[in-house]
Amino acid sequence: MSEQQAPLSSAVTWVDLTVPNAEAVCDFYSEVVGWKPEAVEVGDHTDFNMTMPAGDTPAAGICHALGENADLSPQWLIYITVADVDESVSRCLALGGAVVADPRDVGSGRFCVIRDRAGAVAALWSAGVE
Repeated sequence: MSEQQAPLSSAVTWVDLTVPNAEAVCDFYSEVVGWKPEAVEVGDHTDFNMTMPAGDTPAAGICHALGENADLSPQWLIYITVADVDESVSRCLALGGAVVADPRDVGSGRFCVIRDRAGAVAALWSAGVE
């Protein structure tokens, strides 16, 4: 199978939660599962990487529902790494899916949020924006 014909799905490489009050939710998960919040400055506000109790390994992200993230539902969102976000979006639409959050460049990568035909959402991520 050529690289162009490779399956869209790859590993789930990240998970985060977008909510109206990220600080309160960070406190909740700190108390319930022992994650430690680490502030991440995002423009004019602070989101959080949550690290595992032993060490510095990030477990998840908790973000404020602001700006381009304002319309995301308050649910855990998986990120699936793909070779090309825009190509994956085209395939998603052709197969009856929908785009919840348009593709955009973020840091060193590109991502979007899609909805499958059953209504489940997932983020697609590709690294190395040129």
